[in-house]
Amino acid sequence: MPPGLLVLLSGPSGSGKGNVSRLLLDRMPRLVLSVSATTRAPRENEAEGVDYYFKTEKEFLDIAKKGGFLEYKRVFGMNYYGTPRAFVDQQRAQGRDVLLEIDVTGALEVKRKVPDAVSVFVMPPSFAELERRLRGRGTEDDETVAVRMRTAYDELKSARLYDYFVVNDDLEKAAGEVRAILEASRLEVRRRLDVIGAIMEGERQR
Repeated sequence: MPPGLLVLLSGPSGSGKGNVSRLLLDRMPRLVLSVSATTRAPRENEAEGVDYYFKTEKEFLDIAKKGGFLEYKRVFGMNYYGTPRAFVDQQRAQGRDVLLEIDVTGALEVKRKVPDAVSVFVMPPSFAELERRLRGRGTEDDETVAVRMRTAYDELKSARLYDYFVVNDDLEKAAGEVRAILEASRLEVRRRLDVIGAIMEGERQR
């Protein structure tokens, strides 16, 4: 069985990458969402191994020292969050595609460690549309929106380092494009060398 894909999905806050992820997970049975590890306390109704792998700070840092995370970071100087390598490797070995909804810094770190990862950057058609979406949430003040807009501009500078760029001006269309990317990626020659070898071996034995 060929290993599954590792899919890195990034985009600024308001890009709709979360909605794209949900559609893909609903429609692609072999696609699973990566479960992160964290040192923060579990919230009500959160389950171990489903929402997060909950670790003490010592446990987390021990795993990090042993190279057990594809990427990790400390958020606001408080809790650590990381992508466990073991979960990703296990799922891929079973033929499942693993989706990481991840920021630019984390995605580039994972790509460095896993060169065959498929990276996709999602962005609205314009910054005006991005601002409209952020304000439409009704959950952020002007200062927060301004910070998110500046962050989005900086993140967009890194989009050229990704494999694919998807404009999310229509959710169904954007999700369909990402799905097409994944289906095409499975057919890359580098992922089909075993099939090529089997065909050649069959001819030698004929």
